[in-house]
Amino acid sequence: MRYLVKARLKPGRKKALLQAIKNGTLGNGSVAGDEYLHNMGQARLGQDGAAHWVEVCFCPTPLQEERPYWEEYFEFSSVKDAHARKNCRDLNGSEPWACCDCDCTRRLEERLQTDRQAVPGRAPCW
Repeated sequence: MRYLVKARLKPGRKKALLQAIKNGTLGNGSVAGDEYLHNMGQARLGQDGAAHWVEVCFCPTPLQEERPYWEEYFEFSSVKDAHARKNCRDLNGSEPWACCDCDCTRRLEERLQTDRQAVPGRAPCW
């Protein structure tokens, strides 16, 4: 399933986040691997100062495995379905692991890219 994540950087954690991105250590130890670096490369800051990104997660609870890694740096404002659950081929069982190569959130991700500033580490921002 794909989720639209909205989170605020915790006070005093910017430098540590940037260092983890730069070193490639963000999410070390997670089964999600490089997904954390990919997420930060795609994340954007809204006018409200919150970071927004689309995250792929196969856990029964949204971001169950990823949450501890993200909470080191961020406070979640919301984690919402990024598209209709009934249309998720992985979730409905018609195509296991479909979210890996799915383009179901392409329009949402394109809008995030054009509407907001990039998050640190991959493009200029905070």
